[in-house]
Parts: sequence; structure tokens; C-alpha cells
Amino acid sequence: MLIAIASDLHDNLANWQIFNNYLNEQGITTLLFCGDLCNSETLQHLRQEFAGKIYFIAGNQELYDFQEAKDLKNSEFLGRYGAIEIENIKIGLIHEPSYKEQLLKKNKQLDFIFYGHTHKPWIENENSLVMANPGTLGGVFYRASFALLNTKNKKLELKILDQL
Repeated sequence: MLIAIASDLHDNLANWQIFNNYLNEQGITTLLFCGDLCNSETLQHLRQEFAGKIYFIAGNQELYDFQEAKDLKNSEFLGRYGAIEIENIKIGLIHEPSYKEQLLKKNKQLDFIFYGHTHKPWIENENSLVMANPGTLGGVFYRASFALLNTKNKKLELKILDQL
């Protein structure tokens, strides 16, 4: 199974459309979003356009109501940070890297932590934990990017949106 990981869309619906078309072409039905979707219209647009399940957290620039986020169908809003498990892989989601310690206090033995905020695509290994930033889907400060996680082999790959 392939899981898409994205962050920092900042209401760039043109980039969202390219990304969503790619997900549909690849048959990807799970999306992890690491914050800064931004406004309520963008939140609703994503939920209407993406056919699969979305797990997401709030970033520091959100303009939507958190209750609205909690009420979306086929979505799981985790607040400012949270952890999930998919196919026996334990995954933490944060927006700002500063939430890492809070996340790890409540969720031990994570395999991955995905974060956003810096917009810089990055993967680093910390012993058995992989910390990764998929970059900015909105293309702010860096080229638009996202990540794919293969749950069968735990391989993580960064992708540049304009190279699809």
C-alpha cells in the first residue's frame, strides 16, 4: 500500500489538483497531511475531491474551525499533533518540529514522524525513528513536493510535483 504525505498547501488549489490527479492515477487512498491547509474552503475542497481517508493535523496558519475539521467524513483530525497506526506502522504527525518531544512522551516506539512548517523536504534517521518533512505542496519558498510511503517495505520517497 502507498500512503501520500503532504504539508503546507497554503490554499494553492492548482497544486492540489495536480497532486490529487496523481494520487488517483496511482490508486492512493490514504493521505497524511501535516498542517497548513489554511482556509475552510480549501479544507472542504480537499474532502470533496479526495476519495480516500485523510488523517491530518492543524498547522500554525489554519483559518478553519477545528470543530469543522473534526466533523469531516472519511477524515481523522488529530488536533495539533497525534499518532496513528496503519498496517502495523506507527506514525506520528506534527506541524512544527518543536512538537516532537510532546508527541514522543505520549507515543513511544514510533516508526515515522512526519512534519511540515519549514517547507524544506527532508528525511533523517534517528536510530529506529525516521523523521521526514514532505516539503510544501503549495510551493512556498521551495518547489512543491510531497512524500510517498510504501507500507510493505517502509520505503519513503520524496517527490517533486512538477516532475510527475
